Amino acid sequence: MISQGSSIHKLRVFSGKAHRALGESVARELGVPLGRVGIGRFADGEIGIQFEENIRGLDVFLLQPTLAPTDNLMELLIMIDAAKRASARRITAVIPYYGYARQDRKDAPRVAITSRLVADLLEAAGAQRILTMDLHAPQIQGFFKIPFDHVYSSRLFVELLQRNPIDNLVIVAPDVGSARLARFYANYFSVDFAIVDKHRTGRDVAVALNLVGDVRGKNCLIVDDIVDTGGTFSATVSMLRERGGKDVYAAITHPVLSGTAVERIEASEVKCLWVCDTLPTPKECLFRKIRKVSTARLFAEAILRIHDEASISDLFLEKPTAQARESFLVAADDVSDSAAHS
Repeated sequence: MISQGSSIHKLRVFSGKAHRALGESVARELGVPLGRVGIGRFADGEIGIQFEENIRGLDVFLLQPTLAPTDNLMELLIMIDAAKRASARRITAVIPYYGYARQDRKDAPRVAITSRLVADLLEAAGAQRILTMDLHAPQIQGFFKIPFDHVYSSRLFVELLQRNPIDNLVIVAPDVGSARLARFYANYFSVDFAIVDKHRTGRDVAVALNLVGDVRGKNCLIVDDIVDTGGTFSATVSMLRERGGKDVYAAITHPVLSGTAVERIEASEVKCLWVCDTLPTPKECLFRKIRKVSTARLFAEAILRIHDEASISDLFLEKPTAQARESFLVAADDVSDSAAHS
């Protein structure tokens, strides 16, 4: 349990339906009960939300990843509006996974910049602060006119890798966009890194063309922010093995896992894929190679610091503090013995 200040009674954490398990874990880390909010549907399918406790004058944190379907985003917007009309003192939208982040620019004629639209919607609904993890495009922070706190899964993965060291390691970026992240890990562990030259041939379709760097005889760690359909991931694993790489591991923040992604990953030659629990994982899937890392304590630390008007900059230190050296890894049997827990 995180140490608490005297004003903790003024803090409330609520969760939407998208990932209630994470909301419960964050509240447990904070040592507070998860707030009571009724979320239902009217006969015509419209979403109805009512807070079932008094939140007047309180510091309210609403946790909801905005993954597809769009109902999850709409649910968050309505929760924000309801909290505003219930006279909450401050409303922070805690968005572990910021959906539509990959639509951050006009990369083709006549397309929308949907991540900017989502930012406008959140502000218009009444959000006064945003807390999220590992944006696909960090510049999205500039779409907001309200305070924006951006925490990083690298702190969690670094701790995990320190507890489970991989010898003779090379860090691999599966595309140019992940090069900066790969460089961070390479610098942290004082190892080399390589970059896959990827060409996208259509929506959700990519072809790995070349590898910049040498992985021969080395164990590889792929780092990225999102694993979606698993196509690029499995192609990258195959390329690394073909180019002489030994064991292949991966640390990827958001497990979107669309379509047949789980089957592709399980069929690939990856030894282990660590993902964060920023998104619920499919309950019907039996995972052998995919392992979850808990983000609850990191989000709880950030929430408590925001509530206390304290700096959260030490959550971004390149070298994790001694106080933070705890295991964030969810027990393997939680995700591999039977259906994965979300």
